[in-house]
Amino acid sequence: MYKTKKLKMLISNRMVIMTFATILLVSIIYFLPEQVSWGARTTIGIMMYGLILWAFVPIPIGMTSLLVLVLLILLQSVEMEVALSGFASPAVLLIIAGMMIATGVNQTNLMDRLTYRLLSKWGKSAKGIFISLFSLMQLQAFIIPSTAVRTSLMMPLVSSTLDAVGAKKETNFSKLLLVGTAFAGNVSGVAILTAAIGNILTVEILRLYLGTTLSYVEWFIYALPIWLLLMLVVPFILWKSFPPEKFSFNILQEEMNENLQKIGPYTIEDKKCLGILGFTILIWVTEPFHGYHPTFGALLAVILMTMPGIGFVQWKKMIDVNFDMVLLIGATLSLGFALIESGAIDLLEVLVTPDFVLEVFSNPWLAIPLAVIVSQIYHLGVTNVSTAVVTIMPVLISLSQQAGLDPVVISFAASVTILLGYILIVETMSNVVVYSSGKISQRDFLLPGLYSTIASTIITILVAFTWWRWLGFWP
Repeated sequence: MYKTKKLKMLISNRMVIMTFATILLVSIIYFLPEQVSWGARTTIGIMMYGLILWAFVPIPIGMTSLLVLVLLILLQSVEMEVALSGFASPAVLLIIAGMMIATGVNQTNLMDRLTYRLLSKWGKSAKGIFISLFSLMQLQAFIIPSTAVRTSLMMPLVSSTLDAVGAKKETNFSKLLLVGTAFAGNVSGVAILTAAIGNILTVEILRLYLGTTLSYVEWFIYALPIWLLLMLVVPFILWKSFPPEKFSFNILQEEMNENLQKIGPYTIEDKKCLGILGFTILIWVTEPFHGYHPTFGALLAVILMTMPGIGFVQWKKMIDVNFDMVLLIGATLSLGFALIESGAIDLLEVLVTPDFVLEVFSNPWLAIPLAVIVSQIYHLGVTNVSTAVVTIMPVLISLSQQAGLDPVVISFAASVTILLGYILIVETMSNVVVYSSGKISQRDFLLPGLYSTIASTIITILVAFTWWRWLGFWP
């Protein structure tokens, strides 16, 4: 009876969201001024429709993505080639290749070996375990290009750690590791270009709108101080928010030592995987010299991992990817192309760039903090990272150009900010993955999330005013 009532309530809530989104779509189409072209008004309506569905998820994310594409074609907002053009972007293949690389790595003992070694050495205390797990997420960012995948890989380890020490759901130690895993996933995407979808989309949008981009090395150099400071400040905030109880960690450490011994020495598969990963990172790092897009290195890694004689994993095991994520990236990029082609982006720029905003934005000392703060607030409303990046970046680029500032700097500041969603569960996939375990609540994110948001905002602005300016990366 209870389950039936709960199911009915869930269906009712979903219908309310779908109905509201549909009414908003229709209202935008028919109530915008007549001088606004049909393509522009329908594209803006579809964008708002998609934003609501992606934010509140009444239907699966992949289904919403397909629905956005169908509406663009059905309402003839743009030509079909434009509506589907997002799937021709290198970003889509980079995400697919990244998920395949993660699958390949999982076929070896590398991640288990690294995990057991860290915990066997530092797992003598709650602080040691917490810092080890937080650090492990950062290391994974170099080889696993997806925050959702990295967090999913960590969750079984976190759960087994909590079970081993007997930490119940309501304990601070449980909250510390779980919320810490989510926040570590968010932080891990900051400095590595290939480590987060938002980074990849930002580079693609810069390439699309400006014909310029940021290389793997440039992204790393500009974001490194932010990443390092967040790795110090965010764990400190979490530790103070959830001071852990006293547990005995002897059993856990014994398990880690036993597991490490069971794995034994490095296998030929482990060595092949390390070699391929090292070669892939080398390709990414040397992008300024050879000019190949990061997608090239990721695709080559997949080929090498599965190539008979050279590789170490069968092709059939590599093609199990999260297709929802592929559809999301392709659809959001298509929406970005449609906003340009239909002229909708020009209308949006007029609406958000009154004279007083341009005047404030013309001063870089005010423009950077404004871009960071606005992006932080915008992400609270447009919770999906991909959608937030695709919809806000064109406006910031246009605003920067009108104010006479370098749009690359402003876009970079906004992109890093949008990655760091701490307050709401739906802000990032890392938060969603941890929350889906059923061991944590939205309430547990609020206080440390608020403090981490404030700290991240201050850190980003501080690094921009110092490190970026010293390097000449200044608007």
